[in-house]
Amino acid sequence: MNVLGISATPRENGNSDILLDYALRPLREDEWQVQLFRLREMTVHACRACEECRKRGECIIDDDMHEIYDAFRWCDAVIISGPVYSRNISSQLMAVFDRSYATSEKRPLEGKVGGAIAVGRGTCGGQSITIMAVYNWMLSAGVICVPGELNGVTAVASEPGDILRQERRLKQAEILGRNVLNAARKLR
Repeated sequence: MNVLGISATPRENGNSDILLDYALRPLREDEWQVQLFRLREMTVHACRACEECRKRGECIIDDDMHEIYDAFRWCDAVIISGPVYSRNISSQLMAVFDRSYATSEKRPLEGKVGGAIAVGRGTCGGQSITIMAVYNWMLSAGVICVPGELNGVTAVASEPGDILRQERRLKQAEILGRNVLNAARKLR
């Protein structure tokens, strides 16, 4: 089986990357094929709202989003991890969500399983908003949202690597990965 991991942090080796790696571990151990996109290494332009995707059946913007479209079709599950910016998802992830409009008629993620991870500096609710934004997008794409222990994985961390001192959060990421794996297996 195949899983798509999307990291939306602009920081190399950021806490979002680390938690995503922990979430993907159970799937790798089960010998799933893993495709990992780090949005900081990609060029995904904002949606132009040109509606050409409705006329032509695909987005006309020539950038790395086409790799993500292919991965949407390829995967059996998706896990998205990102930082909290202004109490919400990062602009890099918003571009992916907006551009997925081009696939809304074909619905390549429909019936697949997904999980979410959000990491923020403070404790004032941005993680919950970010998780809900990711799950809301997943639901609109037809993804079956899978929780970790409670919902997605949320964490408080600021400097790169801070999360490595939070054993409970690392374990929660692995639980999310196991839950995604188990749900995807049952759906097969």
